[in-house]
Amino acid sequence: MNTNLIGLSPDELKSALIAAGVAEKAAPMRARQLWNWIYVHGARDFAAMTNLAKDFRATMAECFVLARPEIVSEQISNDGTRKWLLRTGPGIEFETVFIPEPGRGTLCVSSQVGCTLNCRFCHTGTQKLVRNLTAAEIVGQLMIARDALGDWPSTGENRRVTNVVMMGMGEPLYNFENVKAALALVTDGDGLALSKRRVTLSTAGVVPLIARAGREIGSALAISLHAVRDEIRDVIVPLNKKYPLKELLEACRTYPGVSNARRITFEYVMLKGINDSLADARELVKVIRGIPAKINLIPFNPWPGAPYECSDWEQIEKFAQIVNRAGYASPVRTPRGRDIMAACGQLKSESVKQRASERLAEEKMAVMRSAELARMPS
Repeated sequence: MNTNLIGLSPDELKSALIAAGVAEKAAPMRARQLWNWIYVHGARDFAAMTNLAKDFRATMAECFVLARPEIVSEQISNDGTRKWLLRTGPGIEFETVFIPEPGRGTLCVSSQVGCTLNCRFCHTGTQKLVRNLTAAEIVGQLMIARDALGDWPSTGENRRVTNVVMMGMGEPLYNFENVKAALALVTDGDGLALSKRRVTLSTAGVVPLIARAGREIGSALAISLHAVRDEIRDVIVPLNKKYPLKELLEACRTYPGVSNARRITFEYVMLKGINDSLADARELVKVIRGIPAKINLIPFNPWPGAPYECSDWEQIEKFAQIVNRAGYASPVRTPRGRDIMAACGQLKSESVKQRASERLAEEKMAVMRSAELARMPS
């Protein structure tokens, strides 16, 4: 099987060329030429690389491929959001979503097929982990989006994809090396050319890897917080049992480079009767005190069999007012792509059948009981 050049680092690309018979002295120049065609111009095959000699192009085509994920389906929401279901092999299906906004466009990228975290409000969490995505599969999501949106060259003006968020399927920090390699390509100024300021990595709280991500990846950080009491978060974000809130928040306080100019985003999905009380809002501003931060309040996006309901809009507004008065920006995220199951927390490989809802309903009742007990005066 021929080697896929997409996803290789510059050094790996040079080594691959030398192994294919390219002279060692010529390999750096050839690697730069290929890099430009692949990542700046989005070339789909070697024949398109018209400034390279025909015999060299023929050799490349014999030894290598430029393989993007296969598009299984594309859906376009009434609000302009696009969702692609992608496949790279039998059972290897994942989704990526493009969210257009005035003056910007955000691509929500997956890092795994399925997920191990089992967050109770997340559709992806009902799908078992199949495997980590490779660097090529992660980068390929951006390349597919640029193909569809006519967004080449990557260094051109008025690009539609201006931001990348690692907030799709999976936990990025449980696929650290591939995510790191992929984001190095995404932020390479001579390649896919997105600024690190325009790339956000979201984690549910894999505490031991947060500082390393800051040092080695250097992207913006988002934390899937969703609760401010361990007894609630233990249930809706089970990873909290391993890395409780105190440890997670300390990792945020010491995140490399965190400042008012580089704030951490706390994501907080609004679940009716679970985490949306005004006492929760006051506790939220208390626990994040001292961390340069903003809070994204996310109305819960339903999915078939979901065990929760979205908080009432009036309650969300009251919650936001408390956070705002404490000095934190707390935009309420407008749900996008709900009609095509492309909104936050709704992604899932469509080949995986919907899970039964009885167990989820039982879990909802357990969380509500925990929430009630937590709010009772001691």
